[in-house]
Amino acid sequence: MKRRHFLHHGTQAAVAATLLPLAAGATAAASVATAPTAAPETPAVDFDLAEASITDLQARLQSGKSTSRILCQGYLDRIAQFDKAGPKLNAVIELNPDALKIADALDKERKTGKLRGPLHGIPILLKDNIDTGDQMQTTAGALALDGHRAAKDAFVAAQLRKAGAIILGKTNLSEWANFRSSHSASGWSSRGGQTHNPYVLDRTPSGSSAGSGAAVAASLCAAAVGTETNGSIVSPASVNGLVGLKPTVGLVSRTGIIPISATQDTAGPMARTVRDAAILFGAMIGDGFDLADQPDNAPLGANFIAERAKQHTASPVASQSSTSLPVAVSESPPDYAYVLSSDVLRNQTLGVEKSHFVSKTAAGELLRQAVALLKAQGATVVEVDVLGTMQSLGLAEFDVLLYEFKDGVNKYLAQAHAPVKTLADVIAFNQAHAAQAMPYFQQETLEAAEKTDGLASEKYKAALRKVLDDSRAALDQALSSDGGLAAIVAITTGPAACIDLVNGEYGTGPGYSGPAAMAGYPHLTVPMGQVHGLPVGLSMVSSPYNEAELLSLGYAYEQATKHRQAPTFRAVVG
Repeated sequence: MKRRHFLHHGTQAAVAATLLPLAAGATAAASVATAPTAAPETPAVDFDLAEASITDLQARLQSGKSTSRILCQGYLDRIAQFDKAGPKLNAVIELNPDALKIADALDKERKTGKLRGPLHGIPILLKDNIDTGDQMQTTAGALALDGHRAAKDAFVAAQLRKAGAIILGKTNLSEWANFRSSHSASGWSSRGGQTHNPYVLDRTPSGSSAGSGAAVAASLCAAAVGTETNGSIVSPASVNGLVGLKPTVGLVSRTGIIPISATQDTAGPMARTVRDAAILFGAMIGDGFDLADQPDNAPLGANFIAERAKQHTASPVASQSSTSLPVAVSESPPDYAYVLSSDVLRNQTLGVEKSHFVSKTAAGELLRQAVALLKAQGATVVEVDVLGTMQSLGLAEFDVLLYEFKDGVNKYLAQAHAPVKTLADVIAFNQAHAAQAMPYFQQETLEAAEKTDGLASEKYKAALRKVLDDSRAALDQALSSDGGLAAIVAITTGPAACIDLVNGEYGTGPGYSGPAAMAGYPHLTVPMGQVHGLPVGLSMVSSPYNEAELLSLGYAYEQATKHRQAPTFRAVVG
């Protein structure tokens, strides 16, 4: 999460040997799963995997031009070339030693005519805070959890496997999803070291889904799953030139994901195109409900179950906008790619965040160009002021997260086969291994969370009500203005700042992750252009459960602009 919203080619042996380089100055070593070993007869990829879409890959699989094993091996080769050698992005923290065997099994299914859907045989990566019941670890990047292997898949991981996705490995992240220190550097973890931005290597990949963002941008996988509490999907998607979707809280299961906040946490897709994000998103929701994850504070309150159920039917998605797009279903998992249309902007009314629209930054100029394009595509755009009504919520949100982090992490660790069992144990481990676990910044956020006195606290309850009531009122008022807005557009975040392990992060301009994060509303970012070769994203925020509408709006903008550019791994700007 973004704390500041508060106050190719190499051998597989080489991959295994260099799987976890630490940041300079760190001395810790981490045990990892052995990299998959390719059979000698595996044919080489005979096309360029860079920028290949899920649709492209599926077409090759369907035609027999490629196999899932070939795709997996091709991505493993790219990881060896760009992640562990060459620019050394350090985005992948661990590889799945069973990936090629899984690919073989899915290839056999395809030969028999069994196809699970558009992700059948497609290699993806998961963030290292998502449980997988296999040989890989789940650690949130923390040395305190080194060696922890989950007993079973997170609900979302199980749904992805059921859809035929191949979990190729796990991605590095900002340790504890950027909830350890106010001076941390995004993309750094004590287990994984520092991830780099593939556009300019001395720049931050942002966080906390840093590895997922950098890996997808560099085509180390077809797509990846990130998680967000406040900004951790949309911000790394923005600075890595990607499409990122933070769904309505509760729409995607959180069971088996190392938590920060039961009120704000969600997993979401990160991809190079809107269509790929839509395909991955539908599979993440899957074909069933997770009865173990019923958020108390989900948008629409008691109507949460009914609204979530609509995502599993062919009936129109509940919407305040005029699009009212249906979500098609194929054997239960919702098909969000079905709704994508390049002409959906016509006759839509959109809001633009006023302070961003008048910003005298380079990102502000990109937003003004985006608004002009939206108007040229037939949309009406009006100014709104959501941020101005939410300026007092930062401290209250931080209090909510402190309380919920302690509660959630203690519950997660209590049932995990981990070397630590409580947040207090984590803090003690870090203190005992400070040279390895805390070489650059401390753990004052963990310590503040440990001091909280439980979810029955009046302080927590008051902060929670303030955050939910005020953030939802601000967004609802704006979205209902001018006869109803399809979405609000804004700058996702400024261009990537330089990595600074000594002083931590610094801002580079306006950002918009806060409103949707606090309210639990959906938030899509799509590439809006670049500043000195550094990508900047366009945010689209809408009402709860309007993911289909947001994806269609984002697709129309994407098709009209084609702003996505592949990274070139420059050392510095200029």
